[in-house]
Amino acid sequence: MAKKGENRERITLQCTACKNQSYRTEKNKKNTTERLEIKKFCPKCGQTTLHKETK
Repeated sequence: MAKKGENRERITLQCTACKNQSYRTEKNKKNTTERLEIKKFCPKCGQTTLHKETK
């Protein structure tokens, strides 16, 4: 039986506008091999911007 979270990887999301790292999340590294890009609210900018995955 597989362990819970065996294929999951913790990632940090960074704002593309101000370079602030304000979100941490998990993704399945087998299903999503490319870098994650999500529109989220940036508390530093005060607006919704694109956040990209960092290493």
